[in-house]
Order: sequence, then C-alpha cells, then structure tokens
Amino acid sequence: MIGSILRKELSITFKEKGTFFWLFVLPILFIVMFSAIFSNTSQEYAVRYYDADHSVASEQLLNLINQVEGFKLQNNSNEPLDDQLEGIRSGKISSLLVIPKGYGESLQSGATAKLELYRDAADDNASAPVSALLGNIVSQYKEVKLAAVLEELGQQGNAVENILTSPVELQEMKESAVKIDTVTQVVPGYTVMFVFFIMITMVRNFLRDKNSGMLARLSGTPMRSHHYLIGMWVPNIVVVLIQCTVLLLFGKIVYGLQLGDISAVALLICCLAVCCTGIGLMLSMLVRSENQGIGFVQIITMGGAIVGGLWFPYDFLPEFVRMIGKFTPQFWAQRGLQDVMLRGMHIDGIWLNATILLGIGFVGLGIALLGFRRFANGSMH
Repeated sequence: MIGSILRKELSITFKEKGTFFWLFVLPILFIVMFSAIFSNTSQEYAVRYYDADHSVASEQLLNLINQVEGFKLQNNSNEPLDDQLEGIRSGKISSLLVIPKGYGESLQSGATAKLELYRDAADDNASAPVSALLGNIVSQYKEVKLAAVLEELGQQGNAVENILTSPVELQEMKESAVKIDTVTQVVPGYTVMFVFFIMITMVRNFLRDKNSGMLARLSGTPMRSHHYLIGMWVPNIVVVLIQCTVLLLFGKIVYGLQLGDISAVALLICCLAVCCTGIGLMLSMLVRSENQGIGFVQIITMGGAIVGGLWFPYDFLPEFVRMIGKFTPQFWAQRGLQDVMLRGMHIDGIWLNATILLGIGFVGLGIALLGFRRFANGSMH
C-alpha cells in the first residue's frame, strides 16, 4: 500500500510542469541574478574631489590618496563646484574633498593650508572612511613639519625619529579567517530558501486527495494513518534531494562553488529535506484551504530567509534579528552548509545543525499524525 502511494505521488509530482519551474528553474534564475549583482559590487571607497588650486602641492596630496589601497579618486572637473555641493545637500553625493585655491602657496609659505571636506550629515557612515583617510594624511603632514622643526633646532636624524615614534604601537594580527564571498552566500542561501516551496506541492496534494474522496476510500481499507503519511512524505523528500543536488552542482560547475566534505553536505541536505517536508506534513493537516496553506508557506519561506541569513550574511543583520534567526531551520541549514564549504568542517562539526533540522522534521511528522484523524474526517464521502 505504501509503495503504491509512493509511486502515485512521484508520478504526479514530476508530471506537473510547475514543479520544475518552482523547484529548479526559478532558484537557478535567482542564483544567476543575485550572483551577478553582488559580484559586481565594488569594494573600493570613492574619494570625490574638486581641485581648485591645480598646484604641485595639490597634485602631491592626490597622489598620496591614490596610493592608499581600498580608495579610488573620482573627479568630475566638468561639473561646477556649486552643482557638486548641491549634490551633497540633495543626498546624491556622500562627500566631496575640495582643495581650495591658494592651498599650495599656503603650504609653501609655512602657513596653515586648509582642505575642505563637505559631507552629508545624514549619512555619516558613508563618508566616515574618507574622513578617516584624510585625517591620517593630515597627521603625516604634521609629522613632516615637526621633523623639519626639530632638525632646525639641532636634533639629529635618529633623535628626530625617536621623538616622532609613538609610545603606542598597533600590531595587526592576521588570522586565516575565511571570508564569505558571493558564491558561498548566494548558492547555499537560495538552495535552502527554495526547498521550502515543496510545502506548497504537499498542501495541494493532500487537499486533492481529501477533496476527491480518495482519502475517504483509503480510510475504509486496513491502511493505517502513518502508512499514508509516510507514503505521501517520502516522494517529497526525494524531490528535495534532487532539487538540492541540481542547485549545488549548478553552483559548483558554473561558479566554482567549493563543496567541502561531501558526506557532511549530504547529511545536511538529507536533514533539511526531512525538515521542510515534515513542516509541510504538519501544514497540510492544519490548513483549511490551499490559499491558506500558500500564505503560511510564504511566511515560513520568506520570513525564514530574511532572519536566517539566506539573503544577506548573518553577521550583517541587526542583533535582535540574529536572535530571532536562531529559531528558524533556515539559519541552521545555511550555517551548517557554510561551515562545511568555508571552514572545512566535517560531520562532527555540524552534528548539532543536522540534529536540529531532523528534530524539526519529526516534530512536524508527530503533529501531522495527531491531526490526521481530524483531517481525514473532513474528507468527502
């Protein structure tokens, strides 16, 4: 009896064209689209400037800025200064460095040469790196001036160097931490996200059997409730396993995704399949209509994707969102996959993730078993 239900569900699932679109085509489109978007994001800070002095000193200053890694000079000499300042006031530009006329003369004469940094007061975060960079360069000019004064006072080279040496030294300790790149965020993230859409198929199939009278006819046979649920459950697990395999292989072939320990990835995917389909069983027993079921699926899928770190790196989210995310299966699935792919973990390092996913799936099965009688009693005779 279970075998017949298994074959029936697999046959119906793969005959529906919409299944391939929602479970395979759409997630691949999302992976391609968001990989292109995030991979083109520049990691350099633009230093917009307006040189009104055009002196040797202003050129030296710009060369200093240009040599700093992570910053890129950006100049629009064809646009009047007033128009560029208006761009800051309107929020189109976050900051603008102005080298006023007379800067070089002031520097040569020993007077204080002034630089002007205009920035959007409502967006300090965007202009903070540029402000810090310019502050560092100003400090370098101070050191050069102080060294010249000390030499005029008769201090020798080593003595000047000792005086200018800071009593505090910052040591950069570089660790071999692994950075989450676009591929290892997008491919696992959208794979985990789209597996939960299998719940829509499950809700539809259960309601189809209920409304067609098939469930009523089956209730008159010796078949037990758990036999029916398992027969409806396993085909969807198989579909999710195929879906995850296709999406991860797509990421590996097209984007060079490093999968890491295949056995650990396979364990997580199996537990994720049990988890999302277990929730699908539970929803199928509790909802009263297909529209209601789709609504709950959207909440679980999209809400979990946001707070579980599927769309953006989890560490970028606000603290209260991260706390909520730990109560979602999406968080444990995504974190487990990234631990394997990025941090080289094996099964012993992701056992907690796998256990939580598996536990959620079986809790869903348990609730479905408890609600099956009520669900079956509402079927057509």
